[in-house]
Amino acid sequence: MKKIRKAVFPVAGMGTRFLPATKASPKEMLPVVDKPLIQYAVEEAVEAGIDQMIFITGRSKRAIADHFDKAYELEHELEAKQKTKLLKIVRSIVPDYVSCIYLRQAEALGLGHAVNCALPVVGNEAFAIILADDLIDGENKPCLSQMVELYEERGQSVLGVERVPQEDTNKYGVVKATNLTKNVFKIEEIVEKPEPDKAPSNLAVVGRYILTPKIFDMLKTTGKGAGGEIQLTDAIAALLKQEQVLAYEFSGKRYDCGSKLGYLEATVEYGLKHEELSQDFRTYLQGLTASLND
Repeated sequence: MKKIRKAVFPVAGMGTRFLPATKASPKEMLPVVDKPLIQYAVEEAVEAGIDQMIFITGRSKRAIADHFDKAYELEHELEAKQKTKLLKIVRSIVPDYVSCIYLRQAEALGLGHAVNCALPVVGNEAFAIILADDLIDGENKPCLSQMVELYEERGQSVLGVERVPQEDTNKYGVVKATNLTKNVFKIEEIVEKPEPDKAPSNLAVVGRYILTPKIFDMLKTTGKGAGGEIQLTDAIAALLKQEQVLAYEFSGKRYDCGSKLGYLEATVEYGLKHEELSQDFRTYLQGLTASLND
């Protein structure tokens, strides 16, 4: 069984929930403290042992490629001013052994279509998918690293899941599953955005996947589903008829940075953990809380 070496990042979305901030800049470039969302996602993939990053991009997404490219002028300026710490940060955004590949999704036809665009590069290998606006802070180990370990143990597709309030099931793909171990489930059924009274459970699929290459066969015949788009969930439902798929309830906390509230929560909590800012930021928040309570 080959190791997981490739990760797909679908980043062609318009980011309309963050307009006007995303009018000219991708939502994946929104910063949480001092790093953009897409960098957190790539760092998670690197820690999981992945060395090929495949970005499925769209119009106005050049900033992502620029971010991971070498910035000669900036590096020269920092070097001339002897700002060695900043220079090291800029040069270490991705390790030298990591390659970044950019593929264009000509039309926004859904997550399933975006993933299928990666076929020429992924080929006949299992691969990971990371949705950058789901920022996950693993407790002791990054979420994707946890999932890669399970894949290497079982050799089966793995979907990252978490329990959501029942009233929120219509925002997610939701699984019906049989518990195998403490946090591993065998998926029996997967449904895209079911209404709360029809949801098979409250185990929701979030933005982390490891899929076998068989998913591409399913995507070839997947028609438009919810929202008139080609849904990855529908292709996974077809995959269930061909092979076993696991759900993994990861350890850690997810921030829904596709929503303004989730993004603000992530900014505050990551700020409180930042090695340079944490103490001053905590003092500021304490003062702010005290003034609001007066």
